[in-house]
Amino acid sequence: MESYLSSSIKQFQYYKSLGDRTFHQLSFEALQKEISKDSNSIAIIVKHLSGNMLSRWTNFLTEDGEKEWRQRDLEFEDSYTTREALIAQWEKGWQCLFAALTSLRSEDLENIVFIRNQGHTVTEAINRQLAHYAYHVGQIVFLGKVLKGKDWSSLSIPKGHSKRYNEKKFNKEKERRHFTDDP
Repeated sequence: MESYLSSSIKQFQYYKSLGDRTFHQLSFEALQKEISKDSNSIAIIVKHLSGNMLSRWTNFLTEDGEKEWRQRDLEFEDSYTTREALIAQWEKGWQCLFAALTSLRSEDLENIVFIRNQGHTVTEAINRQLAHYAYHVGQIVFLGKVLKGKDWSSLSIPKGHSKRYNEKKFNKEKERRHFTDDP
């Protein structure tokens, strides 16, 4: 079970890095751009993710994951006035998540935690949030790619480079490692 915790942390770090690498490619104005009426900008998605993380991971083992102080509807209103404020909020959410995850022990994984009074094992709650954050980070990356257009720098294997990538991988010895360990 220790490998589950370390693997989960690596997965969350990976999704955070995709967001970070997207932000580096975009201006503040691009981060705030809504590509259609009633769509969410990257800034709004960041605000929602951070709000969710702070609610879910604050006192993770002892309090319901939907905190009374959370104002979820306000997460869908862009109130950032600077890029720095947006990034600071993104970091605050992730810091809360990583502090909670790194404090867990294997024996905590079968404990029951609640989200809106619905019981989950700690493992189920981690999986729930990992899927939720991957979904939204995927939106962030997609929007970044749309907004950047031909100037987008791929965050994975660029189109047309699969063969070269696979040759490089298969020229290495087999070994056990997490996929996010590769540069």
